[in-house]
Amino acid sequence: MLNHIVIMGRLTRDPELRYTQSQTPVASFTVAVDRDFANRDSGERQTDFIDCVAWRQTAEFVSKYFQKGSMAVVSGRLQIRDWTDREGGKRRSAEIVADNIYFGESKRRDGEQRGDSHGSYGGSSYNSYGGGYDSGRSAPSAPAASAFSEMEDDGDGELPF
Repeated sequence: MLNHIVIMGRLTRDPELRYTQSQTPVASFTVAVDRDFANRDSGERQTDFIDCVAWRQTAEFVSKYFQKGSMAVVSGRLQIRDWTDREGGKRRSAEIVADNIYFGESKRRDGEQRGDSHGSYGGSSYNSYGGGYDSGRSAPSAPAASAFSEMEDDGDGELPF
């Protein structure tokens, strides 16, 4: 079975970092995600507000580097929880358990507007599987000048194999 979800949107509030009784970090946050299509009647795009939770180092990463309004790409699994409210009613809620969180825009420079004009995302992320930081982008490499060399023509016009 496969349970994998990726969303991209802006945080609606600062992440809330808490610790369990065993001192395991857990961060809760909500991401506002615009739908790809407009409402048929009003012509406006609707927004979904999706609850997310991150654990351990991923929780500390999101708490340290993200705040309200930050564009984030969240990758993880969808989890459905059943719970009972204060009045004893049965409730159900869905949330994303984040495995990886990426910056959805480049770091702002003084005087620049928020957002990445090319629509791409990059920067750093925290990978909860491997427990390390990932740069998100690799620097373009220059072609290796010595990787190939010209073959000398022996004059017979046939291929060398």
